[in-house]
Amino acid sequence: MFFPYADDNPTRHGPPIITLLLIGGCAAVYLLFESSLGSEALTAFFLEYGFVPAAFFGESSPTGSSPVSPLMTLVTCMFAHGGLAHLLGNMWFLWLYGDNVEDAFGPVRFVAFYMICGIAGTLAHGWLDPTSEIPVVGASGAISGVIGAYLLIWPRANIRVFYWLFFFIGTLHVPAFLVLGLWFAEQLYALPDALAGLGGVAIAAHLAGFLTGLVLTPLLKRPGIPLLQSPHSRAFSRAG
Repeated sequence: MFFPYADDNPTRHGPPIITLLLIGGCAAVYLLFESSLGSEALTAFFLEYGFVPAAFFGESSPTGSSPVSPLMTLVTCMFAHGGLAHLLGNMWFLWLYGDNVEDAFGPVRFVAFYMICGIAGTLAHGWLDPTSEIPVVGASGAISGVIGAYLLIWPRANIRVFYWLFFFIGTLHVPAFLVLGLWFAEQLYALPDALAGLGGVAIAAHLAGFLTGLVLTPLLKRPGIPLLQSPHSRAFSRAG
């Protein structure tokens, strides 16, 4: 088992307020709504607030009186998660990489970046099967965009990785391009099964969000933030 748990990449412009608000919002939705619902009620919740491709693309009519429109579910689906493990995994990676990306973009542009990446990922998943009535939930597409931005700006930042391999337990310092490159390779490896309808992970959303992040990063980052930084650049000089 390999698990990234920290990085040696200080921020410079204060606390990551938007990242904390996004994490808090997702946690609140789970704790206040999802965790108290039974199986049937939770399914209804996901159908109402998750992204249902068939409803969005007009392949089916929504059942009942949904509190939000199919268009709005492009946003609401990012704050719902399919279980505690899904929530914790997404929020951990958002915290690990989001603070630096928010620092590089500024709060307003980071919000726009996060939402656009998430929406692009969700639409890519829905486009593959526009007749699907299975709701899509989770912030994975948006967080994949954050991963893309981190990789493009700090490819050589040190990521601290915990490993557990049989009787060997310890930590390693690994360059970001290896850690995140391995993540990207895993998505590509899983893509054929996802295209065949196997498994329940929206791999297309991950890849589309990641690629959207790569495209948007040069456009939305702060003007003074260079791409492909080394660990010895000025962006690493002090914590804020």
